[in-house]
Amino acid sequence: MMRSLPYAMVRLATLLGSALLWSLWLVIAVGGAAWIGIHVSTTLGVVWLMPWLAAGGWIWGTILRYTLHLVACGHVAVLTRLITEGTTGEPNESQFSYGRRIVKSSIGEITVLFGFQAFVRGVLNAFHETLDTISEMLPIRGLRAVTSVIDSIAKAATRYLDKVVLSYTLARNDGDPWQSAHDGIVYYCQNAKDILKTSVWILVMERAVSLLLFLSLFIVAVTAVATLPEAAREMGAGVAVVIAVLFAMAIRAAFIKPLFLISMLVRFHTLIEEQPINMQWSHYLDQLSPDLGRKRST
Repeated sequence: MMRSLPYAMVRLATLLGSALLWSLWLVIAVGGAAWIGIHVSTTLGVVWLMPWLAAGGWIWGTILRYTLHLVACGHVAVLTRLITEGTTGEPNESQFSYGRRIVKSSIGEITVLFGFQAFVRGVLNAFHETLDTISEMLPIRGLRAVTSVIDSIAKAATRYLDKVVLSYTLARNDGDPWQSAHDGIVYYCQNAKDILKTSVWILVMERAVSLLLFLSLFIVAVTAVATLPEAAREMGAGVAVVIAVLFAMAIRAAFIKPLFLISMLVRFHTLIEEQPINMQWSHYLDQLSPDLGRKRST
């Protein structure tokens, strides 16, 4: 993680910038609606609020998410190069420049993968449903009592696994994202038990660290609200909590998640090194998700 710290800092700056913009947007939307509702009309306050929220949702869904996706892909590219080749870019080239170059050269594949994330997660979740319960994979006495919780954690782990598939696609770099993604998922299926054992513990630790981060920022928010005039505390409390959540999400995305993603990437690339594709798994995956088979054959 320390070797990719420069890119993590760039990613943090991007995420914090987005969080600041969202915080400002929220203050204008909610604050303006509250002021209009108190001094003019409640109806006009609602009329002010709704377009701001609708516009904010559209900007997030169509622009910011894609921009943050590109930044995250650059980070995954840096981590992939570090894991597979031991370097983080060419000599005299910054990590951010390397990540940006890889993203620009693979923009077609990365754009496909932007819409492909939900599809990959759906395929992985469908595969998980065909497995025996995770409690049978982990040799811990009494674990059957919390089987449903552990299985839910495994499904949540697909949010890391789609980045693992992206890493494999970038490392392979053959210009065919559907075939690369298919093979990446097949490799995951071939090594599912080993990878899931790692991913379950990673997810638990990541949630615990994220909770501690949020609680720390929440304490800061409570302290800030306590300094406000009493008349402004009710509104200030809501805004402060939202801002704390936005900043916690930014720090989590820039540092905490990449830290644990590295463990997943190392585990995956180590397991599949010189490992051939099992055609039985390939055919099974095509039967499990016919859409994937059709897309890579087109």
